[in-house]
Amino acid sequence: MKNWAFTELDQFGERCGTEIDERAAHTDREGQPRLIKYDRFGNDISHVWMNEGYKKTVEETYNTGIVGYVHKEIPELNQKGNYIYSYAQGYLLSQTEAGFYCPVTLTMATAYLLDHYADEKVKEEFLPHVISTGETELFEGATFLTERQGGSDVGANETVAIKDGDHYRLTGEKYFASNAGACGVATVLARMEGAPEGTKGLSLFLVPWRNKDGSLNNIKIRRLKDKLGVRAVPSAEVEFEGAMAYLIGDSTKGFYYMMEALNLSRVCNAVASVGIMRRGILEAKRYADQREAFGNKLSNYPMIQETLVNLTSRQEVQLGALFRLISLFDRVMKKDSGHVADDEKVLHRLLIALVKMRTAEEAVTFSHEAIEMHGGNGYIEDFVTPRLLRDAQVLTVWEGTANILGLEVLRLINKYNGAKIFTTYIEKLLNDIPDDLHPYLSPIKTGLKRMDDFIQQVQKFDPKTQTYHAKKIANLMTDLYLSGSAFTEAMNGGERKLLIARQFCKQVWDEDAVDVDALPLQFFDVFMNPSSQPMLGKRINQT
Repeated sequence: MKNWAFTELDQFGERCGTEIDERAAHTDREGQPRLIKYDRFGNDISHVWMNEGYKKTVEETYNTGIVGYVHKEIPELNQKGNYIYSYAQGYLLSQTEAGFYCPVTLTMATAYLLDHYADEKVKEEFLPHVISTGETELFEGATFLTERQGGSDVGANETVAIKDGDHYRLTGEKYFASNAGACGVATVLARMEGAPEGTKGLSLFLVPWRNKDGSLNNIKIRRLKDKLGVRAVPSAEVEFEGAMAYLIGDSTKGFYYMMEALNLSRVCNAVASVGIMRRGILEAKRYADQREAFGNKLSNYPMIQETLVNLTSRQEVQLGALFRLISLFDRVMKKDSGHVADDEKVLHRLLIALVKMRTAEEAVTFSHEAIEMHGGNGYIEDFVTPRLLRDAQVLTVWEGTANILGLEVLRLINKYNGAKIFTTYIEKLLNDIPDDLHPYLSPIKTGLKRMDDFIQQVQKFDPKTQTYHAKKIANLMTDLYLSGSAFTEAMNGGERKLLIARQFCKQVWDEDAVDVDALPLQFFDVFMNPSSQPMLGKRINQT
């Protein structure tokens, strides 16, 4: 599969860097989704208009198997794909347009929920459409959780489900429903009659957007959200007025099912973040190599070199750590994941929270740095940099803010012994690193001891005070995971990967010390011109 995947990724990356990139710019500036509320006779049709380039990108992207090949065989190979391949495609796509990757994320989550938990009748009717690669009509997916009174407090949701024969009727509203009007089906949390309050009373339903005759399924769009960024994806306020729906799985486990899908979406969020980070570096370096100031190229100035090297090292380390996590994610999320140990499942959830939190914050920082590298030009919409910043900002909010993720980390520590599981994992990473690299590991080992002592102290506090320290714990754990992953990659990545690991750890652990090594000045060309990089198309890399 490896050779096949590399060939496919090269071809998809070429399209991302050329025609898909052009469509992304058009969609953001002139071709944003528009709500056509009524037809000429005054009937509410709640139709979302999408430009033709956007629809072409949708077709091309899903036909690559970015969703489908996780759940069905690749025809050329007679075997299923995996999440590693899917997320590699997402990484390329996100460098072009994070707003295109959002619907893919929602469709991935919908496919997961159908494949794992829907009964055979529902699965047989809808899953082939959700995982279509061109052989049947595509139904993009959506996951509708947010309500006005709820937000992150999903247990406050009020949408109700009433039994109607072999299906249900949903009534209520969803306040931030992404991919509304573009999806063929949506997974929706609602409360059955007589169900308890809070998250325990929520069930999961599959709601077709349209009936078999093409009419709307008692669904209305009140309005589209006028968003700061990710303008390519329509996000709406949606009203259900007795919409037909099918129960997915156990009626008492709807919230649990959706939280599993949320972990999938959080990984997608991190993939989008490192994609934006990579595009930010590409744009910053290209501009610095072209722009002259005071008789010299920007890229020849020491502070510019330090900035570019620091960004490069942080992006590559986080990319490597993310795909290390995805390898574990692929094993845990498969239908036959029963052989995965409980500690691995806890570690999986913990790392997802850590990586999602850090990469989202870094995507904003990288976009800011790319703008600053361009000077005034970076603030002009003729360049891609303003869109990067607008799109990056939502990644800190989607799928859980830093506060929510910090609480998730604290819960895993207190309820599932997460601190010990994490410490054991980091110690194993460090112990597997060859002796000749151990001199570089001293700050990491000191940091690990500091983390253990800090968590032990915090666990003595009352629950309210513990939450005060949750994000600090999460950030310290993230630094340790990224540092350990960086030197693990350095074992087999040659001298350049060792330089990357060293420079990353200098930023994390020695930021206040005088940098006597000045690695960015000594090895700037090595840092910035690796022999092999994940690539977009020729236009982005060569212009």
